[in-house]
Amino acid sequence: MALPAHVEPLERFWYYAFRVICALIFIFLIGPILVIIPLSFNAIPYFSFTPEMLSFDPAGYSTKWYKDFFTNPNWQGGVRNSFIIAFFATILSASLGTLAALGLSRPEMPFQKTFMALLISPMIVPLIISAAGMYFFYSDIGLASTHLGVIIAHAALGTPFVVITVTATLTGFDHSLTRAAASLGAPPHTVFFKVIMPLILPGIISGGLFAFITSFDEVVVVLFVGSYEQRTIPWQMFSGIREQISPTILAVATILVMISICLLATVELLRRRSERLRGLSPA
Repeated sequence: MALPAHVEPLERFWYYAFRVICALIFIFLIGPILVIIPLSFNAIPYFSFTPEMLSFDPAGYSTKWYKDFFTNPNWQGGVRNSFIIAFFATILSASLGTLAALGLSRPEMPFQKTFMALLISPMIVPLIISAAGMYFFYSDIGLASTHLGVIIAHAALGTPFVVITVTATLTGFDHSLTRAAASLGAPPHTVFFKVIMPLILPGIISGGLFAFITSFDEVVVVLFVGSYEQRTIPWQMFSGIREQISPTILAVATILVMISICLLATVELLRRRSERLRGLSPA
């Protein structure tokens, strides 16, 4: 978009300087992520660019690290555990977070800010503290080193994202719709599933996707609460860095970046759909 002719020189300077600053920040944040993508195709087991790669020699590139990821039993066990744990943790987070958000959205709910602060505290408290507390608590009740314990722990980390997104979706919610449905004789469960749920579903799915990403990428809690039987992809990557440096880690990181991009794009599409449903943006 071109600047108007009457813009002063200082405003024109800031207009372009601001965009340069934003571009530099973007490069600073995204650069380290982009570097791992070409390195994952390195033909030799090093975390650096070889002369063949820099000269774009096909001999310097290979997909063997991706092949190792898809054929290695340790990596495939981590993939299986990651998806199982993330799936059930997401279901639990979405259910609990939605119920909590619905309760907090009611005007007659006492101590709303206090309860909200408690619910989002897992996002604020340092993760190492939460992981240590979960370890001692789960050890006492027999949930340490179990899939159920890791699922519950990841659900506790993912629930705040669902609470925040669903609460944002409920902002400006027209409660006259629920009152109208109730006045027409609809029972509470019909009002919820036929009126409320369709309007807040984009927020629930968005929060669920954030919870899924949180569980899928989490490594600290699973190191404390889980065992080798519950190893996930991040655990396997962490162990690989400590025990055996292999570019397979870079191949896995590249795949995770692609998955994250797809999930975040889905979240953005759902956010726009939610705004259209609430009339906040044009169709």
